Amino acid sequence: MAAHSAVQVLDVHHWNDTLFSFRTTRDQSFRFQNGHFVMIGLQNNDQKPVMRAYSIASANHEDHLEFFSIKVADGALTSRLQRLEPGHQVLISKKAVGTLVIDDLRPGKRLFLLATGTGLAPFLSIIRDLETYERFESVVLVHGVRRVSDLAYKDYIENTLPNDDYLGELVSKQLRYLPLVTREAYSTNGRIPDGLLNGGICDALQIETLNPTHDRAMLCGSAAMLDDTRDALETLGFRPSPQQGVTGDFVVERAFVTK
Repeated sequence: MAAHSAVQVLDVHHWNDTLFSFRTTRDQSFRFQNGHFVMIGLQNNDQKPVMRAYSIASANHEDHLEFFSIKVADGALTSRLQRLEPGHQVLISKKAVGTLVIDDLRPGKRLFLLATGTGLAPFLSIIRDLETYERFESVVLVHGVRRVSDLAYKDYIENTLPNDDYLGELVSKQLRYLPLVTREAYSTNGRIPDGLLNGGICDALQIETLNPTHDRAMLCGSAAMLDDTRDALETLGFRPSPQQGVTGDFVVERAFVTK
């Protein structure tokens, strides 16, 4: 049995010169937990397709799949993937996996979703999950980027989602969003690990200081961001989930597309 199946591209959105997203059809039999990732690839003539890990940005109750990607001019996959158009076919693995699931977090009051770049993708599914708002009193989404134009989905998070017919009321009451920019002037600047250690993230949102007794966190982004943010959380007294299926104060996803 083939390990992957073909889905059809429905639409493509180019956020800027380095970021794009695309939606595809979804097989009715495909199941996943919000926060999971799949392997994505394109047919490569008679050769074995190049496959890369992509977090699913759409929620598991939606009838389509959505993905958020970087553009790399000479990338083995993204150099082709960024030229997708509606009607094209994409290969996706039949099984979704990953460690960014709220089931692996100990019970808590606040959930911090900490992302850089396209690491935002799994959290887009998690903030569209009813269970997220049932398990946590408040959800804090922090998205760190280099440039202001890299703040993809900002309008969706701030304006569209709070007016959603299904989740809008919960989102309006429980979700806080903090965009951070590092290389251009912006209302909120800085790196996520620094903002955790110096209290800048909580200060910017005017919320109480991080506390491992009732706060939980999920991390997704570049390898450097994950290492530094993990160190920052451990310095503050947070303990990671040691392995899948075992709960902790925070969970980390290291599978992300690079080229």
